[in-house]
Amino acid sequence: MALYNGTMDIDDESTGPKVTVREAESDRVDFVLSSVDLALANSLRRVMLAEIPTVSIDLVNIHTNNSVLPDEYIAHRLGLIPLNSRDCHKDMLFSRDCDCEGNCDRCSVELELHAKCSTSATETMQVYARDLIVIGNRPNPWVGSPVFKEGDDKGPLIAKLRRGQEINLQCIAKKGIAKEHAKWAPSAAIGFEYDPLNKLRHTSYWYEEDPKNEWPINERNAAWETEEGVNGGMNADLPVGAGGEAGFDPDAKPQTFFFDIESVGILEPDQIVQQGITVLQEKLADVIRGLGGAGADDIMNGGDSPDGYEPAPIGDGGYTNYGANGMGASGGQSAWGGLGGATPYGATPYGGGYGGY
Repeated sequence: MALYNGTMDIDDESTGPKVTVREAESDRVDFVLSSVDLALANSLRRVMLAEIPTVSIDLVNIHTNNSVLPDEYIAHRLGLIPLNSRDCHKDMLFSRDCDCEGNCDRCSVELELHAKCSTSATETMQVYARDLIVIGNRPNPWVGSPVFKEGDDKGPLIAKLRRGQEINLQCIAKKGIAKEHAKWAPSAAIGFEYDPLNKLRHTSYWYEEDPKNEWPINERNAAWETEEGVNGGMNADLPVGAGGEAGFDPDAKPQTFFFDIESVGILEPDQIVQQGITVLQEKLADVIRGLGGAGADDIMNGGDSPDGYEPAPIGDGGYTNYGANGMGASGGQSAWGGLGGATPYGATPYGGGYGGY
């Protein structure tokens, strides 16, 4: 992603959602989303945090480890190493949706680490993420590779070895989402703000003497709202109060939202935003299908529209912890047996009795 400093409008339509990119770097993007409601903006934020598919080490087979670190420590560190996840949302399957018995090159990436400090070494040997090697086939040429910064970056430190110590292990990286484990999170942080001047009175600040000094506002976002007319004209026509503030409208709603997305490196910031929109469309389409309504395919806005997204088909149980063949398949099976609301307490208005496992 090319470096960018300034503003750029993504959508010039005055009636629809509008995105203005203020800053764009290789690992960060700052943009303003306007002409949408709070529910949509917050849904996009939550999806970008926890529901974008990425790749991370999930299984570790340790053959040799006589370092000072226990096996569990090393396995935990390996799971937190960022791996390239480019196009994994369409090129890889969730392991729960794959028909293989263990793992295959359609649902996983295999990595190997073998490091040994010679008996004649005079210094401690440091093992980094760069020492992980992808072996075998993988869904595309880049997915599963450890992510490094430019230059001589070696990645996170895994362990230190003294003379004669050795680590030999095999890793299986799988596709997942941050709802299952934080290691699959594509973003380090997502800044989200609206109404920086608090003209909607959504926040009541506790203060000792002066709230303006004790709760400083974001000057950049406040200046943006002032230039744009306070959330697209919100409160602009109301009389000014005695303190110089704009009048308060209890029915006003926020329409402008400020996002600041920082990537951990496994996906570029623009890919995080685009895939977040795609996942949100998939979830909405799935709801429409579940309700039996028409137009589920149209909401994806793919194929027929040159500007639409074309996400991978939604598999049975694709975004659940249990998948198609496990407990909760198709959304109907419950932990207590039977379909739907059966409980361990017998028949209820919501189910037909306890069926056991």
